Amino acid sequence: MPDITRDEVSHLARLARLRLSDEELDHYAEQIDSIVETVSKVGQVDATGVEPMSHPHSIPATMRADEVQRTLTAEQALDQAPAADEQRFMVPQILGEE
Repeated sequence: MPDITRDEVSHLARLARLRLSDEELDHYAEQIDSIVETVSKVGQVDATGVEPMSHPHSIPATMRADEVQRTLTAEQALDQAPAADEQRFMVPQILGEE
C-alpha cells in the first residue's frame, strides 16, 4: 500500500517552489496517497493472455515502400506564389520583426 508522507509532499513543494500551509501538506499527502493507491491497483489485474497494445482499437498501419520520387523544382513550386525572393515564399510579417 502506498504511503506518501507529509515530508515527501513538503519536499516536492519546495522543488516546485510552492509555499504550502500545514493543512495543505496534510491534505495533499492524503490525496496523492489515494491516487497512487488507485493507480497501483492496475498492476493487480490478471492480464494473462492479453496482448499489449498501443491503442484501444485495432488500427492497421499501412506502410508504403520508401522510394525516391520526382518532386517539384524550386521554380515549379514558386511559379504560382504571390511573392518570392531568393527561391523562398514571401509572407506578410506577423511578429513585428525587421
